[in-house]
Amino acid sequence: MPPSSDHRPLDDVADSHSTASSEDSQVSSEEGWEDVEPEDDSQPVVGLFTDKVYPDVRSMLRETLDKFSFDLRGIRKELDFMGTVKLVNYIRSQVKAGNMSPDVSSKEVFEDDVYLKPVLEDDALLYSLDDVDSEGDAEAKPSETSGAAGAEHRILELQEELERLQDQFSQYKIAVQRSMEEQLSKEDEKLASAGPSAKTLKKIEDADSDYFSSYSFNAIHETMLKDTVRTDAYRDFIYDNKHLFKDKVVLDVGCGTGILSMFCAKAGAKMVISVDNSNIIDRARENVYENGLGDVITCIRGKIEEVSLPVSQVDIIVSEWMGYCLLFEAMFDSVIYARDRYLAPGGLMVPSHATLRIAPFADPDFIASHISFWNSVYGFNMSSMLTNIYDEALVRDIPASSIAADSAVFVQLPLHTVTVDQLSFLTDFKVTLRQDIDSLDGWAIWFDIFFMPSCESTIPDDAVPSQMKNKGFVAFTTGPDGPETHWQQGLFLIDHGKNKASQLKNGQVITGRVGYQKKGEKSRSLDITIQWDAQTREKGSQHWYLQ
Repeated sequence: MPPSSDHRPLDDVADSHSTASSEDSQVSSEEGWEDVEPEDDSQPVVGLFTDKVYPDVRSMLRETLDKFSFDLRGIRKELDFMGTVKLVNYIRSQVKAGNMSPDVSSKEVFEDDVYLKPVLEDDALLYSLDDVDSEGDAEAKPSETSGAAGAEHRILELQEELERLQDQFSQYKIAVQRSMEEQLSKEDEKLASAGPSAKTLKKIEDADSDYFSSYSFNAIHETMLKDTVRTDAYRDFIYDNKHLFKDKVVLDVGCGTGILSMFCAKAGAKMVISVDNSNIIDRARENVYENGLGDVITCIRGKIEEVSLPVSQVDIIVSEWMGYCLLFEAMFDSVIYARDRYLAPGGLMVPSHATLRIAPFADPDFIASHISFWNSVYGFNMSSMLTNIYDEALVRDIPASSIAADSAVFVQLPLHTVTVDQLSFLTDFKVTLRQDIDSLDGWAIWFDIFFMPSCESTIPDDAVPSQMKNKGFVAFTTGPDGPETHWQQGLFLIDHGKNKASQLKNGQVITGRVGYQKKGEKSRSLDITIQWDAQTREKGSQHWYLQ
């Protein structure tokens, strides 16, 4: 969730709930998708040692091996995904500096996290790394299946590939975010002589630059577009309410690939203004013209706070701004700015409401695999790896069986009226256990999204998406009881070294408070605090960060 509606960085990006087969059928058969171009498997790639553009990874790899005696695929076998990303950026940086024979004798040469940052904008090689492996596999063995069995085998391969890509991109986004924080911290000392204001300005500029750059790659947009829960909800609301969009002026904040803008244009909007501050805006502009919508949609590159729009007011603002645990990435701040600056009185926000939910988490198997695992790794004690392991919030797809109580809404955000100041809060919650648990292992947080047809529409305090859908409204959940989304759920593990654990019984009430706070001024990271009290030994307070 940059301004880029096709967001969404990089903690763990979730696996798509739908299989590749069902996605293909939906794209081809569902109303409203007829204007989406089929994907081309080939992807033009810039050479590692030249500026030549190759039609695909395979041809680039072959010529790189023949002309420069560099076997990327061979070296790749010794590296994981993140190592390969660093290798590619290391080579490009060396070649850019004039070194046509970079040292790759040891992976320690390019292990610095500085090589996580792309050297080449829109570097197709970084999101085509699986082709580096598949190129050799394809040549090494012929197809082993055919007919119906072959089709089923291919579907499984595609599903595994999608899951692998999403997991790899999640790791990449997390690593880039951490690297960015570390590099900004290192620069503090260098900037001290320039004064605090200059230091702060430099940190903000660098953080924003890396943030928007992360949305320049196809992979993140592919992940979000294939999140059918997310994309279908926007499409369904827009197409089911064409009377709301007919002859209206629409602003798409963080348009990404332009998919939401094109939905609005198809629904009858007379003008759609699509704004994004990443390089993806160039692809969005091409998508708009390739689909014959250039006379309706205007694409503008820049931050919504800085660009000049061709109109003084808009009738509707559409945006997919949601981050992990809803507010990670702080994109909603920009949407609120756009609302206050451009939305006409009585105008519509799409979506219109969001709620945050919390529930107790109890899963001894997960604790064993994530925490206890380090006590004996192949017979070695590696408990040093547990240092600070409880400080960082996780993003995971949590099984419903690990949720020990019905969730409770702790914040409702009416998008037409909420202010930026209200996005930092400390608010109460209460849950009642529906099963006995040996210990409270943590807390799960997720959000629900609602699309109401009027700025005056309201939702119940404890609104449930499934119930709202039964009433004819569009809504979706990112919780463990619904279809999986790329947002998954935030998981906050309790450090029982600091907070005592005890057995809890079915029917026991736990009260508490949840606090959200930005890590710093203009930061896109999020600090979350949870306090809880089960009126037993099971009580505590803990702080986590999400970055």
